[in-house]
Amino acid sequence: MPILLNRFWTLVAPALRGWRLPLVVAVLVFATSWLGMWLAEPRAALVEPANYWWWFLVTAATVGYGDFYPETAWGHVVGGYVIVGGIVTLTILFTQLSARLQAARGKRMKGLAQLDVGDHTVILGYHAGRTERMVGELTVERDRALVLGAWDEVAENPMAERVGVEFVRGDLTSVDVMDRACVARATTAIIDGRDDNESLAIALTVDHAHPGLHVVVALRDMARREQLHYVNPEIQCVQWHVPNLVTEEALDPGISQVYADLMSGGTGGNTYSAALPGRLAGSTFGECQTLFGRRFGATLIAVRSGGRMTVSPGWDTEIGDGATVYYLGRRRIEPSELTELGRQPAS
Repeated sequence: MPILLNRFWTLVAPALRGWRLPLVVAVLVFATSWLGMWLAEPRAALVEPANYWWWFLVTAATVGYGDFYPETAWGHVVGGYVIVGGIVTLTILFTQLSARLQAARGKRMKGLAQLDVGDHTVILGYHAGRTERMVGELTVERDRALVLGAWDEVAENPMAERVGVEFVRGDLTSVDVMDRACVARATTAIIDGRDDNESLAIALTVDHAHPGLHVVVALRDMARREQLHYVNPEIQCVQWHVPNLVTEEALDPGISQVYADLMSGGTGGNTYSAALPGRLAGSTFGECQTLFGRRFGATLIAVRSGGRMTVSPGWDTEIGDGATVYYLGRRRIEPSELTELGRQPAS
């Protein structure tokens, strides 16, 4: 007999996986308990179908309202059987639910789950320490979801403690990873590969998944920018060794081009410094800004006064005697021009 039961269980066990097992247990207990209660108390109102399902439900759940109850000894035995069967059913149910939730969490932690996010930033490539700093800078100003994509060598989400940072893992040049990271619904993608060849391959995949996406690529050799522009001329390339510029470009598209123009002294001009004429001492930063702008087309960006440097001071900040101003202009302003400026009214 035990051998037959074992074989029977071997056959039916695969069919009872998941939610089927607690359902089968509940149906079996209901059917057998109703039959037992009918045999124990055949004339009781409890065994009427309209009443029994309600009594079974509250008894199996161990709530027990008391509106119906067995009165005979055998009826009490059947009631105990229903209570035990209900506890077993709920135990199996909660075990299955816990297992499902744990499996889903484990899958998400391991970066294998399909995400459901939009209007987010995707970071493709992980470098311990560096990526954490970049994520910190990206989340300072904007409360936007982030998805970190890493190769299989990163077994679990390295930033699981950070709220709002999702994780996907796999071949970053595959369509599967692009789909799971929801690249097609992202607003920005930062590509931070292990080398420039890898970054180029990832950029090609990203452009295929979302052609209009704002893409920032960190390059070790900026000469590779030309090859990336073959993929998409709108891709922004940033020096790999300046991670803060990568995040600035991600937050404010085009700012890397501004920096590049300033560093090269291109069409936007260059930065210079000059001693402020004594006659302008006591003027506000706004007044000096207006004078430099109208007369020279220059923009004041900082002031050094009393040994202290202030970048972009307030418009009403008073500038003391002997101050040095720093400005952005297309050319250097000659000392004679500054002297002439000092003879003009401050406002």
